[in-house]
Amino acid sequence: MKAVTLVCSSAFMMSLAVAVSLLVNFSGVLADTFSPSGTLNAGVRSNLTIFFLAVMMTISLSRIPSRNLSPAEDPKSLLRGVLMGLLVPSVIPIIGFLLITAYMPAYETHAWGLVFIAATPFAASVAPLSLILRGDMVHAARCTIYVYVAALLWIPLVVWAMLGKHVEMGSLAITVFEVIGIPIVLSRFLTKVRINKTAMAAVLNCTIFFLVWLSASAANFKGVGAGILVAFLLIAALRSFGLGILVDRAERRAGIGWSQRVTDILMTSYKNKGIALALCTGVLVGPVIGDAMVAITASIISEVAWVAFMDSVLFSKRRMALSLARESKVSESGNGS
Repeated sequence: MKAVTLVCSSAFMMSLAVAVSLLVNFSGVLADTFSPSGTLNAGVRSNLTIFFLAVMMTISLSRIPSRNLSPAEDPKSLLRGVLMGLLVPSVIPIIGFLLITAYMPAYETHAWGLVFIAATPFAASVAPLSLILRGDMVHAARCTIYVYVAALLWIPLVVWAMLGKHVEMGSLAITVFEVIGIPIVLSRFLTKVRINKTAMAAVLNCTIFFLVWLSASAANFKGVGAGILVAFLLIAALRSFGLGILVDRAERRAGIGWSQRVTDILMTSYKNKGIALALCTGVLVGPVIGDAMVAITASIISEVAWVAFMDSVLFSKRRMALSLARESKVSESGNGS
Protein backbone atom coordinates (compact mmCIF):
# COMPACT_ATOMS: atom_id res chain seq x y z
CA MET A 1 0.00 0.00 0.00
CA LYS A 2 1.36 3.39 -0.99
CA ALA A 3 2.17 5.94 1.69
CA VAL A 4 -0.17 8.50 0.11
CA THR A 5 -3.05 6.01 0.43
CA LEU A 6 -2.43 5.72 4.15
CA VAL A 7 -2.13 9.48 4.59
CA CYS A 8 -5.44 9.94 2.77
CA SER A 9 -7.17 7.44 5.08
CA SER A 10 -8.91 9.26 7.94
CA ALA A 11 -9.23 6.05 9.96
CA PHE A 12 -5.51 5.27 9.65
CA MET A 13 -4.33 8.80 10.45
CA MET A 14 -6.64 9.10 13.45
CA SER A 15 -5.49 5.70 14.73
CA LEU A 16 -1.86 6.68 14.27
CA ALA A 17 -2.44 10.02 16.01
CA VAL A 18 -4.02 8.35 19.04
CA ALA A 19 -1.27 5.71 19.22
CA VAL A 20 1.52 8.31 19.00
CA SER A 21 -0.24 10.60 21.49
CA LEU A 22 -0.65 7.86 24.08
CA LEU A 23 2.95 6.73 23.56
CA VAL A 24 4.23 10.28 24.10
CA ASN A 25 1.90 10.76 27.05
CA PHE A 26 2.71 7.62 29.02
CA SER A 27 6.43 7.54 28.16
CA GLY A 28 6.94 11.11 29.36
CA VAL A 29 9.23 11.78 26.38
CA LEU A 30 8.04 15.39 25.99
CA ALA A 31 7.17 16.07 29.63
CA ASP A 32 9.53 19.07 29.80
CA THR A 33 8.29 20.38 26.46
CA PHE A 34 4.67 20.31 27.65
CA SER A 35 5.48 21.86 31.05
CA PRO A 36 4.26 25.40 31.90
CA SER A 37 7.68 26.79 30.96
CA GLY A 38 8.25 24.43 28.02
CA THR A 39 8.16 25.11 24.30
CA LEU A 40 4.65 23.67 23.92
CA ASN A 41 3.15 25.17 27.07
CA ALA A 42 -0.61 25.58 27.43
CA GLY A 43 -0.67 29.00 25.75
CA VAL A 44 1.31 27.89 22.71
CA ARG A 45 -0.71 24.69 22.37
CA SER A 46 -3.93 26.69 22.55
CA ASN A 47 -2.85 29.13 19.84
CA LEU A 48 -1.57 26.37 17.55
CA THR A 49 -4.71 24.27 18.02
CA ILE A 50 -7.02 27.19 17.23
CA PHE A 51 -4.95 28.29 14.20
CA PHE A 52 -4.67 24.87 12.56
CA LEU A 53 -8.30 24.03 13.30
CA ALA A 54 -9.42 27.32 11.72
CA VAL A 55 -7.38 26.53 8.60
CA MET A 56 -8.79 23.00 8.42
CA MET A 57 -12.35 24.26 8.92
CA THR A 58 -11.93 26.89 6.19
CA ILE A 59 -10.73 24.29 3.68
CA SER A 60 -13.45 21.79 4.60
CA LEU A 61 -16.30 24.32 4.46
CA SER A 62 -14.99 25.78 1.18
CA ARG A 63 -15.94 22.51 -0.56
CA ILE A 64 -19.60 23.31 0.12
CA PRO A 65 -20.96 25.36 -2.80
CA SER A 66 -23.01 28.48 -2.11
CA ARG A 67 -25.93 27.34 -4.27
CA ASN A 68 -28.96 25.42 -2.95
CA LEU A 69 -28.36 26.68 0.60
CA SER A 70 -31.58 28.63 1.11
CA PRO A 71 -33.38 27.32 4.23
CA ALA A 72 -36.72 28.00 2.49
CA GLU A 73 -36.01 25.31 -0.12
CA ASP A 74 -36.34 22.45 2.38
CA PRO A 75 -37.09 23.56 5.96
CA LYS A 76 -37.75 19.96 7.07
CA SER A 77 -34.25 18.98 5.97
CA LEU A 78 -32.79 21.87 7.95
CA LEU A 79 -34.82 21.02 11.06
CA ARG A 80 -33.70 17.39 10.82
CA GLY A 81 -30.10 18.52 10.54
CA VAL A 82 -30.29 20.72 13.63
CA LEU A 83 -32.03 18.00 15.68
CA MET A 84 -29.84 15.10 14.57
CA GLY A 85 -26.61 17.01 14.13
CA LEU A 86 -26.62 19.30 17.15
CA LEU A 87 -29.29 18.59 19.77
CA VAL A 88 -29.67 14.79 19.93
CA PRO A 89 -25.91 13.95 20.03
CA SER A 90 -25.45 16.32 22.98
CA VAL A 91 -27.81 14.38 25.26
CA ILE A 92 -25.55 11.39 26.05
CA PRO A 93 -22.40 13.43 26.93
CA ILE A 94 -24.43 15.80 29.10
CA ILE A 95 -26.10 12.94 30.97
CA GLY A 96 -22.67 11.36 31.41
CA PHE A 97 -21.29 14.62 32.77
CA LEU A 98 -24.14 14.98 35.28
CA LEU A 99 -23.83 11.37 36.47
CA ILE A 100 -20.06 11.55 36.93
CA THR A 101 -20.18 14.86 38.81
CA ALA A 102 -22.93 13.45 41.05
CA TYR A 103 -21.52 9.99 41.77
CA MET A 104 -17.78 10.37 41.04
CA PRO A 105 -17.04 13.93 42.22
CA ALA A 106 -13.30 13.26 42.38
CA TYR A 107 -13.34 13.25 38.57
CA GLU A 108 -15.46 16.35 38.06
CA THR A 109 -12.75 18.26 36.17
CA HIS A 110 -12.10 15.22 33.99
CA ALA A 111 -15.81 15.18 33.11
CA TRP A 112 -15.61 18.77 31.85
CA GLY A 113 -14.36 17.34 28.57
CA LEU A 114 -17.80 15.77 28.07
CA VAL A 115 -19.35 19.24 28.06
CA PHE A 116 -17.08 20.39 25.23
CA ILE A 117 -17.94 17.23 23.28
CA ALA A 118 -21.65 17.85 23.84
CA ALA A 119 -21.36 21.44 22.63
CA THR A 120 -19.64 20.69 19.33
CA PRO A 121 -21.52 20.13 16.04
CA PHE A 122 -20.89 17.24 13.67
CA ALA A 123 -17.66 17.11 11.68
CA ALA A 124 -17.33 19.49 8.74
CA SER A 125 -16.27 16.51 6.62
CA VAL A 126 -19.84 15.13 6.67
CA ALA A 127 -20.62 16.85 3.36
CA PRO A 128 -17.67 15.44 1.34
CA LEU A 129 -18.19 12.03 2.99
CA SER A 130 -21.84 12.13 1.92
CA LEU A 131 -20.72 12.75 -1.65
CA ILE A 132 -18.29 9.81 -1.55
CA LEU A 133 -20.84 7.44 0.01
CA ARG A 134 -23.72 8.37 -2.31
CA GLY A 135 -25.46 10.25 0.49
CA ASP A 136 -27.70 13.31 0.20
CA MET A 137 -25.06 15.93 -0.62
CA VAL A 138 -27.51 18.84 -0.84
CA HIS A 139 -28.99 17.98 2.57
CA ALA A 140 -25.50 17.58 4.06
CA ALA A 141 -24.21 20.86 2.60
CA ARG A 142 -27.21 22.93 3.66
CA CYS A 143 -27.26 21.47 7.17
CA THR A 144 -23.50 21.90 7.64
CA ILE A 145 -23.61 25.63 6.98
CA TYR A 146 -26.68 26.35 9.12
CA VAL A 147 -25.76 23.99 11.96
CA TYR A 148 -22.36 25.67 12.20
CA VAL A 149 -24.00 29.10 12.23
CA ALA A 150 -26.32 27.86 15.00
CA ALA A 151 -23.27 26.49 16.84
CA LEU A 152 -22.01 30.07 17.29
CA LEU A 153 -24.78 30.40 19.91
CA TRP A 154 -25.25 26.73 20.86
CA ILE A 155 -21.67 26.19 22.06
CA PRO A 156 -21.62 29.16 24.49
CA LEU A 157 -25.11 28.20 25.72
CA VAL A 158 -24.14 24.61 26.56
CA VAL A 159 -20.81 25.53 28.14
CA TRP A 160 -22.38 28.35 30.16
CA ALA A 161 -25.20 26.10 31.41
CA MET A 162 -22.82 23.32 32.50
CA LEU A 163 -19.54 25.11 33.33
CA GLY A 164 -20.48 28.78 33.58
CA LYS A 165 -18.72 29.40 36.90
CA HIS A 166 -15.51 27.72 35.72
CA VAL A 167 -15.12 29.32 32.28
CA GLU A 168 -14.43 32.89 31.21
CA MET A 169 -17.26 33.38 28.72
CA GLY A 170 -15.51 36.20 26.88
CA SER A 171 -12.61 33.90 25.99
CA LEU A 172 -15.09 31.22 24.97
CA ALA A 173 -16.93 33.58 22.61
CA ILE A 174 -13.65 34.61 20.98
CA THR A 175 -12.52 31.00 20.56
CA VAL A 176 -15.84 29.99 19.00
CA PHE A 177 -15.68 32.92 16.56
CA GLU A 178 -12.09 32.04 15.63
CA VAL A 179 -12.73 28.36 14.89
CA ILE A 180 -16.23 28.65 13.36
CA GLY A 181 -17.20 32.23 12.51
CA ILE A 182 -14.06 33.23 10.60
CA PRO A 183 -13.81 29.91 8.65
CA ILE A 184 -17.47 30.19 7.55
CA VAL A 185 -16.85 33.66 6.13
CA LEU A 186 -13.48 32.86 4.53
CA SER A 187 -14.73 29.60 3.04
CA ARG A 188 -17.30 31.46 0.92
CA PHE A 189 -14.43 33.13 -0.98
CA LEU A 190 -12.79 29.79 -1.72
CA THR A 191 -15.75 27.76 -3.01
CA LYS A 192 -14.68 28.14 -6.66
CA VAL A 193 -10.99 27.46 -6.01
CA ARG A 194 -10.10 24.00 -7.29
CA ILE A 195 -8.30 21.82 -4.78
CA ASN A 196 -7.01 18.37 -5.71
CA LYS A 197 -8.97 15.80 -3.69
CA THR A 198 -5.90 13.72 -2.84
CA ALA A 199 -3.92 16.78 -1.75
CA MET A 200 -6.84 18.08 0.31
CA ALA A 201 -7.36 14.71 2.04
CA ALA A 202 -3.65 14.48 2.84
CA VAL A 203 -3.49 18.02 4.24
CA LEU A 204 -6.64 17.63 6.33
CA ASN A 205 -5.60 14.25 7.74
CA CYS A 206 -2.10 15.49 8.59
CA THR A 207 -3.67 18.48 10.33
CA ILE A 208 -5.98 16.18 12.31
CA PHE A 209 -2.95 14.07 13.26
CA PHE A 210 -1.12 17.16 14.50
CA LEU A 211 -4.13 18.47 16.45
CA VAL A 212 -4.76 15.15 18.19
CA TRP A 213 -1.07 14.68 18.99
CA LEU A 214 -0.70 18.25 20.25
CA SER A 215 -3.65 18.00 22.59
CA ALA A 216 -4.03 14.34 23.60
CA SER A 217 -0.31 14.06 24.39
CA ALA A 218 -0.90 16.50 27.24
CA ALA A 219 -3.93 14.68 28.69
CA ASN A 220 -3.50 14.00 32.40
CA PHE A 221 -3.94 10.26 32.92
CA LYS A 222 -2.07 10.25 36.24
CA GLY A 223 -4.26 9.05 39.06
CA VAL A 224 -7.13 8.25 36.69
CA GLY A 225 -8.67 4.94 37.66
CA ALA A 226 -9.77 2.24 35.26
CA GLY A 227 -13.38 2.81 36.27
CA ILE A 228 -13.56 6.38 35.01
CA LEU A 229 -11.74 5.48 31.78
CA VAL A 230 -14.28 2.73 31.13
CA ALA A 231 -17.07 5.22 31.87
CA PHE A 232 -15.68 7.73 29.36
CA LEU A 233 -15.24 5.03 26.70
CA LEU A 234 -18.78 3.74 27.33
CA ILE A 235 -20.26 7.24 27.01
CA ALA A 236 -18.29 7.79 23.81
CA ALA A 237 -19.36 4.42 22.37
CA LEU A 238 -23.03 5.11 23.14
CA ARG A 239 -22.74 8.49 21.40
CA SER A 240 -21.04 7.15 18.26
CA PHE A 241 -21.87 3.44 17.85
CA GLY A 242 -25.15 3.59 19.78
CA LEU A 243 -26.67 6.59 18.02
CA GLY A 244 -25.28 5.67 14.61
CA ILE A 245 -26.63 2.12 14.63
CA LEU A 246 -29.94 3.29 16.14
CA VAL A 247 -30.47 5.82 13.34
CA ASP A 248 -29.52 3.22 10.72
CA ARG A 249 -32.02 0.64 12.01
CA ALA A 250 -34.82 3.13 12.65
CA GLU A 251 -34.57 4.73 9.21
CA ARG A 252 -34.28 1.38 7.41
CA ARG A 253 -37.46 0.18 9.13
CA ALA A 254 -39.15 3.44 8.19
CA GLY A 255 -38.24 2.83 4.54
CA ILE A 256 -35.87 5.80 4.32
CA GLY A 257 -33.44 5.46 1.43
CA TRP A 258 -29.68 5.06 1.43
CA SER A 259 -28.82 8.69 0.55
CA GLN A 260 -30.71 10.28 3.45
CA ARG A 261 -29.74 7.49 5.84
CA VAL A 262 -26.01 7.91 5.19
CA THR A 263 -26.08 11.64 5.82
CA ASP A 264 -28.28 11.37 8.91
CA ILE A 265 -26.01 8.72 10.44
CA LEU A 266 -22.91 10.82 9.81
CA MET A 267 -24.47 13.95 11.28
CA THR A 268 -25.71 12.15 14.39
CA SER A 269 -22.62 10.10 15.22
CA TYR A 270 -19.55 11.89 13.84
CA LYS A 271 -18.52 14.78 16.12
CA ASN A 272 -16.01 17.54 15.37
CA LYS A 273 -13.26 16.56 17.81
CA GLY A 274 -11.08 19.46 16.71
CA ILE A 275 -13.54 22.01 18.08
CA ALA A 276 -13.74 20.13 21.38
CA LEU A 277 -9.93 20.20 21.60
CA ALA A 278 -9.79 23.90 20.75
CA LEU A 279 -12.43 24.77 23.36
CA CYS A 280 -10.63 22.75 26.02
CA THR A 281 -7.22 24.34 25.39
CA GLY A 282 -8.64 27.77 24.62
CA VAL A 283 -10.89 28.46 27.61
CA LEU A 284 -9.55 26.37 30.49
CA VAL A 285 -6.54 27.38 32.56
CA GLY A 286 -3.99 25.28 34.40
CA PRO A 287 -3.91 21.53 35.14
CA VAL A 288 -7.65 21.14 34.49
CA ILE A 289 -6.86 21.28 30.76
CA GLY A 290 -5.08 17.93 31.05
CA ASP A 291 -7.93 16.55 33.15
CA ALA A 292 -10.67 17.52 30.68
CA MET A 293 -8.56 16.19 27.80
CA VAL A 294 -8.96 12.62 29.15
CA ALA A 295 -12.66 12.47 28.20
CA ILE A 296 -11.95 13.99 24.78
CA THR A 297 -9.15 11.47 24.16
CA ALA A 298 -11.52 8.63 25.07
CA SER A 299 -14.03 10.05 22.59
CA ILE A 300 -11.39 10.16 19.86
CA ILE A 301 -10.46 6.52 20.52
CA SER A 302 -14.12 5.53 20.22
CA GLU A 303 -14.56 7.47 16.99
CA VAL A 304 -11.47 5.87 15.46
CA ALA A 305 -13.19 2.51 15.96
CA TRP A 306 -16.49 3.96 14.71
CA VAL A 307 -14.92 5.32 11.51
CA ALA A 308 -13.33 1.92 10.85
CA PHE A 309 -16.70 0.23 11.47
CA MET A 310 -18.49 2.60 9.10
CA ASP A 311 -15.86 2.06 6.39
CA SER A 312 -15.80 -1.73 6.64
CA VAL A 313 -19.37 -2.62 7.65
CA LEU A 314 -22.06 0.06 7.80
CA PHE A 315 -21.11 1.86 4.57
CA SER A 316 -19.30 -0.97 2.83
CA LYS A 317 -19.50 -1.14 -0.98
CA ARG A 318 -21.42 -4.41 -0.77
CA ARG A 319 -24.02 -2.98 1.62
CA MET A 320 -24.33 0.15 -0.52
CA ALA A 321 -24.87 -1.88 -3.70
CA LEU A 322 -27.51 -4.09 -2.08
CA SER A 323 -29.39 -1.13 -0.62
CA LEU A 324 -29.36 0.88 -3.85
CA ALA A 325 -30.41 -2.18 -5.89
CA ARG A 326 -33.30 -2.85 -3.52
CA GLU A 327 -34.43 0.77 -3.73
CA SER A 328 -34.23 0.65 -7.51
CA LYS A 329 -36.48 -2.42 -7.64
CA VAL A 330 -39.03 -0.80 -5.34
CA SER A 331 -38.99 2.33 -7.50
CA GLU A 332 -39.44 0.33 -10.71
CA SER A 333 -42.27 -1.67 -9.13
CA GLY A 334 -43.98 1.54 -8.05
CA ASN A 335 -43.68 3.05 -11.51
CA GLY A 336 -44.95 -0.15 -13.11
CA SER A 337 -48.09 -0.15 -11.01
